[in-house]
Amino acid sequence: MQILATSGGFLPDGRYGAKVGPILTHAIELAGPGPRPRVCLLQTALGDDQGAYARGYAAFNRDRPDVRVSHLALFPMPNIPDVRSHLLAQDVIWVGGGSVANLLAVWAVHGLGEILREAWEAGVVLGGVSAGSLCWHAGGTTDSFGPDLRPVTNGLGLLPFSNTPHYDSEPERRPLFQRLVADGTLPAGWATDDGVGLHFRGTELVEAVADRPGVHAWRVETGPGGAAVETAVVPRLLPGAPGADLSG
Repeated sequence: MQILATSGGFLPDGRYGAKVGPILTHAIELAGPGPRPRVCLLQTALGDDQGAYARGYAAFNRDRPDVRVSHLALFPMPNIPDVRSHLLAQDVIWVGGGSVANLLAVWAVHGLGEILREAWEAGVVLGGVSAGSLCWHAGGTTDSFGPDLRPVTNGLGLLPFSNTPHYDSEPERRPLFQRLVADGTLPAGWATDDGVGLHFRGTELVEAVADRPGVHAWRVETGPGGAAVETAVVPRLLPGAPGADLSG
């Protein structure tokens, strides 16, 4: 049972819009698939934006033509007749960013939480960026409700921790996350700088990984005095990341 919860995945590409980054490649490798891995993209958090799916398909077709890529859209209705069978047949399910509050609401209507738990327990690697990271946890911080960040507490809870992405690039994330953990609104949890992913096996953190140098994962928990305590975790640079050691 594996989850790769990240602030990364696809990387921007000035010519093509997106490219398959080291973190997304790592998700595929974690699945240990055969020569034709199956990856299903979900852009529910963007309202199933067709442009996002098009960029994903184009990136895989160019960078990883060995991947059998598909997508699950829920707007205006599911594009796949048997959602459960399709998701259980994947090696990786990758969830994009956007509104985690809307994502969770739509998933609940379609019973997707139960299906995704079943896929996780069956060995499908679950992963995603931003909303696609937060959704697997108990809760976290989100701008789903407007420009001011607010807590969300109804995540799927596959991982019994809180989570926040973009810890280094959105200044409001760090103080709010620490306050919510300190006052008990959120359980202790994990934050990721942009370009960092957290690899969980079951509910245990295996390691943090990164697609760029100089970034961190962060453990945030309540200390003896009731204030939040933050501990930096140095991630392993993945192959393909600038400065990564490719010798081993």
